[in-house]
Amino acid sequence: MNAAAKFFSLTDAATKAAVIGNIAANYGITSAEAYAEVTDADAEHLLDYVTGPMRLATSLLMKRHGI
Repeated sequence: MNAAAKFFSLTDAATKAAVIGNIAANYGITSAEAYAEVTDADAEHLLDYVTGPMRLATSLLMKRHGI
C-alpha cells in the first residue's frame, strides 16, 4: 500500500473527496482517474499532485496520521 492509499484509508470520506477533487481539477481528469493515479504503486508522493492551500492541509493531516 502506498502512502496515498494509506492516507485515504485513515481519513473520512469528505477529506478524501476534497483531496481527490483538488487533484482531478488540477489535471483535468475525473475523480476516479485521480484516485487511481495517486494510489498506483508507481505514483509520486501524494503532495506532488495536490495544489494550493489543500497541499498544506493534506501535509498536516499526513503528519497527524504518521505518514
